[in-house]
Amino acid sequence: MKIFDKYILKSFLQPFLATFLVVLFVLVMQAVWLAFDEIAGKGINTIFILKFLWYLALILTPTALPIGILLSSIMALGNLSENYEFAAIKSSGISLKRIIRPLIILTLFLSVVNFVFMNNIYPWATLKQKNLYMNMKKKKPALALVPGVFNTEIPGYTIKFKEKYGEEENLLKDVQISDLSAGKGKIKVITAEKGEISSDEGSKYMTLTLENGNYYEEHIKSGMTSKEREKMPASAATFKTYTINIDISSFNDGDNLDDENYKQHHGMLTINQLDSISDVRKIEYDIYIENQTKSFIHSVHSDNLHKYPDTLNIKNLQPEILDNFNLNNKILVVDQALNMLKRIEDKNKNQIKNFKDRRKVLNLYDHEFSYRITFSLACLVLFFIGAPLGSIIRKGGFGLPMVMAIVVFVIYFFISQLGKNLAEESAISSFLGSWLSTIILLPFGILLTRRATEGMGIFNIDSVLDKIKNFFKKIKLKKT
Repeated sequence: MKIFDKYILKSFLQPFLATFLVVLFVLVMQAVWLAFDEIAGKGINTIFILKFLWYLALILTPTALPIGILLSSIMALGNLSENYEFAAIKSSGISLKRIIRPLIILTLFLSVVNFVFMNNIYPWATLKQKNLYMNMKKKKPALALVPGVFNTEIPGYTIKFKEKYGEEENLLKDVQISDLSAGKGKIKVITAEKGEISSDEGSKYMTLTLENGNYYEEHIKSGMTSKEREKMPASAATFKTYTINIDISSFNDGDNLDDENYKQHHGMLTINQLDSISDVRKIEYDIYIENQTKSFIHSVHSDNLHKYPDTLNIKNLQPEILDNFNLNNKILVVDQALNMLKRIEDKNKNQIKNFKDRRKVLNLYDHEFSYRITFSLACLVLFFIGAPLGSIIRKGGFGLPMVMAIVVFVIYFFISQLGKNLAEESAISSFLGSWLSTIILLPFGILLTRRATEGMGIFNIDSVLDKIKNFFKKIKLKKT
C-alpha cells in the first residue's frame, strides 16, 4: 500500500472511530430514554438491565455505521480542503477519483461487514432484546399495560385507561375494564376515575383498586340466542372503592428472564429464514383468501344459480325476477335480499382488518428481506454523498459537517420509512419500498461526485443570478 493511500485512510479512520462511537452512544441513549420509565425502579436486576443495553447497542450498530461513514467522509475531505491539502494534491495531478479510491474500497468492505452483521448478529440481538423486554413485563405486569389502547395481554380481561402515572407507574386514570373470564363475552364492564395496581413479587394475583366508578353486568347463561339475552336482567351500581384480584399466574410462569418465547418476529430472522417463512405464510394467505372466497360464494347462494343461459325459457320465467312474484312475495323477496346484503356487508367490513393485517405481515417479511441488502449498501450511498460534499463545503471538524450529516441521514431515513410504510400498506411493492431511498439518493451522490471532480460547487449561484438579471433586462427592453 502506498504512503498516499495510508495517509488518506488515516485521515478517514481517525474521525470515523470517534463519530461511530458517539453516534452509537446517542442512539442507545435515545432508545433507553424512551424505555427508561418502564425499566427503572421496577425491581429488575442490574445485570439484566446491562444485558438489555448490550443487546440494544448491537441492534443499533448497523444504523450507527452508515451515519459514522457519512460524517467521517465529510470531515475527512473537509479537513483536506480546509487545510489546502486537497488543492496541493490536485495540483500534483492526482484526481478526486484517485484520492477517494482507497476510501471506496474501505467503504465496500464496511458495507459487507454491515450486511454480515445485519444477517447474523442483528437478528440474534433482536431475539434476545425483545424476549428480555417481554419477560421483564411478565415479572412486572404493570409494564404490560399501555395507556390509550385496549390491553389484552392479561387473560380474561380487557383493560383501557387514559394515562399511567406515579413514582412506580402503577396509578391509572379513567379506567375501563371488561371482565371476559366467564367466557360469555363482554357481559361485565367496570369504569372508574382512578385505579391503583399492586402485586407482590412472585404473587399469582394482581390487585387493582378502583375509585369512584360504575359497575354493570348482564346476567346471562351460555348458549343463549341474541333474543334470549335481551330478555335477561342486568345489574348496575356505583361505588367509591372496588377491588379486583386478577389472576396473573401466566405472567409469573416466565420467572427466567432469559426465556425465549418469541422467535417469529421479522427482525429476529436471517435472510434465509425470512425467505422460507415468507413462502410458507404466502401459501397460508392464499389458502385463507380461497376459503374466504368460498365462504362468500356460499353466503350469497351463488353456487345454487342455474348454469345454463336458457334456463329462463325452459321454466317460462320472466327476465325481470320480481315480475315472477305477486306484490306480497315481491316485498318478501326484496326484504330478504336487503337483509342478506346487510349481513354480507357487515361481515366484509369485519374481515377488512383481518385481510389487511395478514397482508401487512407478508409485506413486512418481504420488505425486511430486501432492506437487509439495501441498508448495507447505505454505507456506500452515503459515502458518495459525504465525500464530495466535504470537498465542496471545505469545512472540517464537528460543526458544519455534523449538521450536513444529520440533514442527509434524516432525509435518507425519512425516505426509507416512507418506502416501508407504503410497502406495508401495499401501495407499492416491498422490493421498491426497500430500494426507494437508494434509488432517490444514489443519483444525487453521483451528481455531487461529478461536480466535485470537476471542481464545481453544488450549484453555480453566479449563473443563476445572471439568468435572473437577463430575464429582467429582456422585460425592460420589451417595455421600451
